[in-house]
Amino acid sequence: MPRPANRLPALGSIVQAKPDCCPTCDGRQIVKNGLRKNSHRHIQIYWCKDCARHFSFLAGLKDVKYPPRVIARALCLYNLGHSQEQTARRIGAEFRVAVPRRTISEWILGYQSITTFHRFRSVALQEFGRGMLKERTLEHRQNYQYKVHLAKLGLTTKAIPADVGAKAKNYLFSIFDGFPDELFRDEHIDNLDQQVGTEAKASPPAVMRSSTSDFETLPLSRIAKQNLANDLAAMGLLLARKNKDRHPSIQDFMLANDSCTIACEVPVYLTAEEIGYYKSKGFFLNLPELSKPITGHIDIVQFRNGFIHLLDYKPKAREIDAVNQLVIYALAFASRARLPVKAFKCAWFDEKDFFEFFPLQAVRAKTLHATA
Repeated sequence: MPRPANRLPALGSIVQAKPDCCPTCDGRQIVKNGLRKNSHRHIQIYWCKDCARHFSFLAGLKDVKYPPRVIARALCLYNLGHSQEQTARRIGAEFRVAVPRRTISEWILGYQSITTFHRFRSVALQEFGRGMLKERTLEHRQNYQYKVHLAKLGLTTKAIPADVGAKAKNYLFSIFDGFPDELFRDEHIDNLDQQVGTEAKASPPAVMRSSTSDFETLPLSRIAKQNLANDLAAMGLLLARKNKDRHPSIQDFMLANDSCTIACEVPVYLTAEEIGYYKSKGFFLNLPELSKPITGHIDIVQFRNGFIHLLDYKPKAREIDAVNQLVIYALAFASRARLPVKAFKCAWFDEKDFFEFFPLQAVRAKTLHATA
């Protein structure tokens, strides 16, 4: 079902980001000037103070009359192996709206700069058909939907060194069988968060989550930049019906449409023995001694530009420092896959901002990086 009409303006504002300039005069003095309603949705109207003209704007396409959520879903269906005709039928069934095949074709073409998986789609379709994803529900205190894109694992081998890719793939596949799920079901983690101000909280905790970890790191460079993940997040958010759907919606959109995104909700854990090993190798890890492993789930794993990228979606990313959490992710993934920490880059992001860093810089002095 489409969203109620009264909620479309806020939803549309995600994709209808304010344009940089007027399409008529290239003017920069642009302001919002009301909404126009067509048969399917509300459209934001802009007014240019320089040329006194009104115009609408939708990233990638002009004069789109369908709800952006329909477009985002159609792109996912197509890049997961459905034909344009099959995509049109599925959209009709899910949203009760008829979209011509030609319109879907225009969307696919118009958003190719964002949906980069189109470069691999034909090859992936030949080998995997519509079975490109393998998934498993992880019952870890709450349910997480772990997913791996099988086609990309075979098609992106040149994105990272072969030995790094092989070890990472082995770990990703190991999660489907024989994974120690019991490590993620400790109810004491929930109780720990409620012990603020108690003696139990003052002493070293028995367990720790990566998302609540707080420890000192070495000075490091965090690079603020624009990344394709910002646009992918904006499109993925269109699929979310509620706030709790934001993470899975972004993950699903990136997994279906981005050429680099390999897996989502990847479980990792870091044991006390592994922390001790890192310390013995000269790592600066100011972590308490724990009786149980630190656990977490990585939102997005990518193979890109020679590194394994670990990404975490954070609403209002500019107001958050996620270094601690992502450093734990990198150390844990490296331990699980028997990889050096230097094989990883980390970032947190939302639809506007992207903050990237090398986790090795946070835990080891620069003079020692070569052996890490």
